[in-house]
Amino acid sequence: MSEFSERILADAPRKTRVENLRLIWLILIPLVAILFQVYVPRYIPFLQNLELPLLVTVHFALTRRGPASAVFYGASIGLVQDSLSHLPLGMFGIVKTLVGYFAASVSMRFDVENPFVTFILTFFFYFFHQFFYWVLARALLGQALGFDPQQTFVFGVLNAIVSLPLFHILDKLKVAA
Repeated sequence: MSEFSERILADAPRKTRVENLRLIWLILIPLVAILFQVYVPRYIPFLQNLELPLLVTVHFALTRRGPASAVFYGASIGLVQDSLSHLPLGMFGIVKTLVGYFAASVSMRFDVENPFVTFILTFFFYFFHQFFYWVLARALLGQALGFDPQQTFVFGVLNAIVSLPLFHILDKLKVAA
């Protein structure tokens, strides 16, 4: 065997391991965030305002910087979240698809490595998520949901604060993958 083919065979198990870790990172992290969003607020009601699936979607979109992959990722997370919640199917899917697209588009124009920029963008996308969900619920479903901008502002700040350490942890996990 040639030296080149020996090197390829030696690298094969490492590449497979990296691909498996990447697959786990792409599937397991959002699933944990969705399960947290669905089940933890039953025991700690205040945590229902912590939108971890949205934060994972925003992180993916900001780090990947590809609108096409962010749309697919946001739609997938939203639809799985819809299927595990009591809410109408498709609402989170639509909203998280839009958030993924816009976050990936914005990430190409801003330095998303800066924590202050990440904080502002996460706050903005939380507010956008909540507002657009409210618009869709009223327009498509005819539901009379209330939208309190002050409360949304406070929970947006909470989610933006949580996003900073969460994004740091996700970045570390991504490097390991």
